[in-house]
Amino acid sequence: MTGLNDPAFFDRYAHEYDVRDNPDPTATVECLAALVPDGGRVLELAIGTGRVAVPLARRGVTVEGIEGSPAMLERLRAKLGGADLPVVLGDMADVAVDGPYDLAYLVFNTLFNLPDQDRQVDLFQGVGRVLAPGGLFVVEAFVQDLRDFDRDQRVATRRITEDSVQMEFLQHDPVAQAVTYQRVSIDAGGTTLRPLRLRYCWPAELDLMARLGGLRLRHRWNGWDRSPFTAASRQHVSVYERI
Repeated sequence: MTGLNDPAFFDRYAHEYDVRDNPDPTATVECLAALVPDGGRVLELAIGTGRVAVPLARRGVTVEGIEGSPAMLERLRAKLGGADLPVVLGDMADVAVDGPYDLAYLVFNTLFNLPDQDRQVDLFQGVGRVLAPGGLFVVEAFVQDLRDFDRDQRVATRRITEDSVQMEFLQHDPVAQAVTYQRVSIDAGGTTLRPLRLRYCWPAELDLMARLGGLRLRHRWNGWDRSPFTAASRQHVSVYERI
């Protein structure tokens, strides 16, 4: 499938992004706000519809953004306070903004939307370029469990009722470290397809990417509550510091 890693591909999800079962951003906003120095300048990569940036800005934080989907950006600007946030339309991996920033962040596994390791490294290097010395880069991502796959594939039923079914088809590419998803909903209205491709990274791989960008790991938590990251963790919040 082509186009899955084009930033504009996510136009197709903009209309439903705020109404689907996405995580509550409250804990994310609380944690990020605590990391920003007074008067600090903040950059959100893949700002989307502003689910994190808008409430963070309401706390008095100066937030700017980068977004690759024009439709997502349109939704952001329609929100109360959203039009006041400076946002550059473009590929987040280019980090085409001028710093310095005291904090940059990338949440909801969005780093994995980039197509390959090269573009993920580009992003880390770009963030390192625009962060102030001592500035922080916060990344939220899942830890891929290879036990999810049988012969590098998986089929699962996500939800079923008397009138509908939601299923998920996955193919795993262990060489590219990529998972291609097709989430299928079937109901009286017909069939809806929600494709996605994620290029996952292991935490140690992210740490090396950070070093290439002039960053070093300061914290790694299991989640936004700052609970300890362990071998059993299926996700992490990693905080990198500009050297």
